[in-house]
This record gives sequence, structure tokens and C-alpha cells, in this order.
Amino acid sequence: MAIPRIVLFGATGFTGRLTAEALVARGARPLLAGRDQTRLTALADALGGGLPIAVADVCRPESVRRIVAPGDVLISTVGPFVRWGEAAIAAATEAGAVYFDTTGEPTFVKRIFQRHGPAAAARGAALVTAFGYDYVPGNLAAALALRKAGPGAVRVDVGYFVEGGTARRASAGTRASALGMVLEPMYGFREGRIVPEHGRTRKFLVDGRVRHGLSIGASEHFTLPPAHHGLREVNVYLGWLGGLTRVAGVLAKATPVIAALPGVRRATEALADRVLRTGGAGAPAGADMSSSVVAEAYDAGGRRLAVVHLTGGDPYEFTAGVLAWAATTALAEGVRGTGALGPVDAFGLDALTRGCAEAGMTVRG
Repeated sequence: MAIPRIVLFGATGFTGRLTAEALVARGARPLLAGRDQTRLTALADALGGGLPIAVADVCRPESVRRIVAPGDVLISTVGPFVRWGEAAIAAATEAGAVYFDTTGEPTFVKRIFQRHGPAAAARGAALVTAFGYDYVPGNLAAALALRKAGPGAVRVDVGYFVEGGTARRASAGTRASALGMVLEPMYGFREGRIVPEHGRTRKFLVDGRVRHGLSIGASEHFTLPPAHHGLREVNVYLGWLGGLTRVAGVLAKATPVIAALPGVRRATEALADRVLRTGGAGAPAGADMSSSVVAEAYDAGGRRLAVVHLTGGDPYEFTAGVLAWAATTALAEGVRGTGALGPVDAFGLDALTRGCAEAGMTVRG
């Protein structure tokens, strides 16, 4: 029987390469997988040589299934995931493996929990989606806030904020995924169920500044309610647009109408493909990059019961670091459960707190 290993699919992409470096820094020897053998060989050499490589392509799903075996840990960084993520999911499910991905795409996250989770559980596989800056810190902050708030909490709001060089740092894959998200239906969690939602905004106080966030579908909507049975409402907001957030909220309300226009989706996909072909990698990390995640828990009367604030640096570096921590931990110790899991489900709250701290995202005192 083969020894279980970490398989990094999409290793030569921007996030994939950062993750490969983080894995090697932790002493791991991942199988580097992607569609270009020349680039894979160059990456293996750059990381010190001797790392195994394998050619796999989402357009040939059997090539992805071939590189994943029972007991393996599969990391997929191949996006946009709504278009190209299915091959890795199928491979992990069929093998009964542990799966992580770096998606931030609401539609794909929803698909994992509602469609793929039951099949994965039946095969003994664990699917841990959105395991990066989107949306591990929010899951952690919200779980900590709900623990502090106690059983009286019925609502939790999470806000994500980034400062400094965000546009320059964004990779082509990130930009293509963002384009794909523009026309996708968003959702929230209200009155104990997933509901459609477009354009909700709210203010957060972060480091003494008022910051605006735009609602987005995220993994928190699926992961938090089962663990906190009194929870009736979960809201997740992205605050990356600064003063344009409220304008974006107005435009988001029109998304269902725009998406129904003939040819709009095809044009958006074509633009995303062009970004992937010509966009290149993101800019190098800069000292000016910082990130904050805030979670606030409320009771039924709207009284705030608890606040938790996480702070860190470059979101891409955090994603690579927390993926490396998760994969090495899962390979050595396994994860807690099968099917579609959230970050806290998979590792426990205290272990996840330590893992995020190792990756550079810490709880403010």
C-alpha cells in the first residue's frame, strides 16, 4: 500500500507556488501536480530538487483521479473553481481523501456543502473548502465570538478588510474568479436557512475607523449554524472596496437582472479567460499589506455580546501558510469527520487558533 502524501494540484500557479514553498518550509515533500511538465520540473528544482511531479489537467479528469490515493491530502489551487474545480472534488471523493481548496467563490462553496458533501461522507472523504484568507479567519473569529457570547447569541456578523496594495498583489486567478463571481447569485443565512441576498452593506469600527462592507456568500453561512444551534442569522461582508462599497451594493442589487441578459455570462467568461492568459502573477508581497477580520455576536434584541478581532499581513501569504499547516496536520493526524467540513469542524477551535497564528493571523488581545 502506498504511503499517504500531500498532493498540490495547481502547483505552478501564483497561490500554488506560494503554498509549495510553505509546505517545503514545514518539512513536507508534496507531489507537485499541474498541466505543464516543464514548469513543474522548474518549480521542483527551485524548491531544492527531488520533489515528485505529476502532469494532471482538469480537461482530463482521469489524470487528476490518477494522482490521488486513499489517505492522501489533496490541495487544489486551480480556479476559477466554478468552472474548473469539479475534477479535484471527484478525485478526492473517489479516493476517500482529505481535500482543501483556495476558492473564495460563493457558488462553489455552496455547491460543496449542498451537492458534494453527502457523496464525500459516503466514501469517507473530507472536503474542506475555502481554506485560505477566504474564509478561514472569519470562521475562527466568529466561532471565538460565539463562544464568548454564550447561548444568548442568535446572530453573528463577520467583516474582512485589507489595506495596502490589494489591486497590485491580486493574481490573475484571483481577478478571473472575481469576474466569475460578479454575475453569480449571492446568499445569506436568515431565520435559520440559506436565502438569496444581493447588495446588503453595513459599517464596522476597525482600529477606530468606520469601514464599509458588502455582503457576500461564504462558508460561514454553512459551517457556523450546525455548531451553534441558537444561531438564526449569519452575515459576511467584504470591505476591500473602501468608499466604493456602497456604490457596489447598489449595483449588486441589479445583478439578477444583468445576469439574465443574453450573452452577458459568455462575455464575462471570455474576459476571465483573457485575464488568465495575459494577467500573470500578482506583485510581490509588500510590507504595507495588512488584513483584519472582525466578528460580532448579537442577542435577539440586537445587543452586541462579544467582539473578536484578528489581525495579520498579506492575505496570500496567510493562505499559503495556513494551507501548509492544515495539510501537514491532516496528513499526520487526520481531520475530525467526513463530508463537507468547516475549518473549526476539521481541526477544533483551539488547534485552528494555533494554526492561524503560525500562518500570521492572530487574535488581538
